[in-house]
Amino acid sequence: MSTPLSHKTTGKVIVNSVTKARTILERMVGLLGKKEIPNDFTLWISPCKSIHTFFMKFPIDVLFVDKQLCIVSLFNSVPPGKIIFGGFKSHSVFEMKANLLKQNQLKKGDQLYVGY
Repeated sequence: MSTPLSHKTTGKVIVNSVTKARTILERMVGLLGKKEIPNDFTLWISPCKSIHTFFMKFPIDVLFVDKQLCIVSLFNSVPPGKIIFGGFKSHSVFEMKANLLKQNQLKKGDQLYVGY
């Protein structure tokens, strides 16, 4: 059974499948080596204040949240070869297919929820 990521206020599901990077290896590898990312998937890395997209093969949307899953910064269509810092208030990050942030009209301050 998949765990969704949704907007807490509206209840709208952003993606149906959240995978949490739990081990140090999962955190280090992240999305590296993937040929593409599914539309309905996000990788959740926690804790995490910054990411890089070196050696990736596709752009991603990046969503940094605080401990309460409130959006503190977001980046649309980050191309390969970049370093992104989420800010001092960031606690974890969601990496997902490019353009999902715009499609879901997410913005700084929105509250998210993982689960049902």
